[in-house]
Amino acid sequence: MPSLPVLVLPLLGSLVLASPEQALERAGIVGGHEAPGNRWPWQVSLRAHLGYWQHFCGGSLIHPQWVLTAAHCVGPGVMYPEEIRVQLREQHLYYQDRLLPVHRVIMHPDYYIIGNGADIALLELEDPVNMSAHVQLVTLPPASETFPTGTPCWVTGWGYVSDGTPLPPPFPLKQVKVPIVENSICNMQYHLGVNTGDGVQIVREDMLCAGNSKKDSCQGDSGGPLVCKVRGAWLQAGVVSWGEGCAHPNRPGIYTRVTYYLDWIRQYVPEEP
Repeated sequence: MPSLPVLVLPLLGSLVLASPEQALERAGIVGGHEAPGNRWPWQVSLRAHLGYWQHFCGGSLIHPQWVLTAAHCVGPGVMYPEEIRVQLREQHLYYQDRLLPVHRVIMHPDYYIIGNGADIALLELEDPVNMSAHVQLVTLPPASETFPTGTPCWVTGWGYVSDGTPLPPPFPLKQVKVPIVENSICNMQYHLGVNTGDGVQIVREDMLCAGNSKKDSCQGDSGGPLVCKVRGAWLQAGVVSWGEGCAHPNRPGIYTRVTYYLDWIRQYVPEEP
């Protein structure tokens, strides 16, 4: 994911299509593997027109007309809706695109730079999406959910497979199971080797940490969902936000904590579709 203070990096420097069936290396999201086609039906790809509609961030479908993503994907200068398209759950990028137009981009008003919190944004689609077996909503957690250490959580996306190495064709959706790291421990780890005073809180209460030296999200995964299985249900715990490199040995990935921003989300997104 983006290193502080670096913002969004495009997934691909150039687009070279190959058949999805072609035998190519399928190393993915750091330490992960290709997601089964029937998993993560809420995953979306955000596209910007850079000669073609290129993937630049992930997101999740939380309502038939609303996508949740990271503020740094669409800011700090808010992108115009016409600059963005949304692709619903797709196994391989670019092969079966059906890009949806965006009606409105809403960035949290407290966001201004990555790493300082409020890294959350909403996209309102022009038209509601029809639900199917292939496309489903992710469930937002109750405000009381804390996602303690040991909660089984997964992060998904089409991001880099390591620092500076983009996902190779045919660009399959990747998944990796990541361990939750308690905030106080994560904050302590981010202080190691830096001159920031111990009294400065790097990992804030609106953040959630997950990952280790072998499993992490990376550039291009920004804005995508961190989901955790709680009492048999998949809940979106976090939004891919930032970190120092990808799969750093002492720097877990940092996610925007969804429960912290439920009230803000509900200002725009109805609880019942």
